[in-house]
Amino acid sequence: MAENPRRSPPLFAWLMILSGGLCALSGLALMAGFGVAWHPLLASDGAGIVLLVSGIALAGSGVFPLVFARLAAADDPRQ
Repeated sequence: MAENPRRSPPLFAWLMILSGGLCALSGLALMAGFGVAWHPLLASDGAGIVLLVSGIALAGSGVFPLVFARLAAADDPRQ
C-alpha cells in the first residue's frame, strides 16, 4: 500500500519548532537580565546566548521535515 504524500506533517516537527521558540524566548529573557532572580547560573553572560542559539537550532531542525513533506507533496506523480 502506497503512502499518501499529502498527509499532515509530522507532529514531532511541530514540537521541535515549539520547543525551539520557547528556548529562544528563554534565552532572550536571560539576556535581558531576568536570570538573576531565577538562578545564579542563569545570571552568567553566556547562558542567554546558549539558549538563544539552541532555540534557533531546534526550530531549524524542526523545519526540515516540514519542507521535505511539502516537497514530497509537490512531487506527486498523479498531477
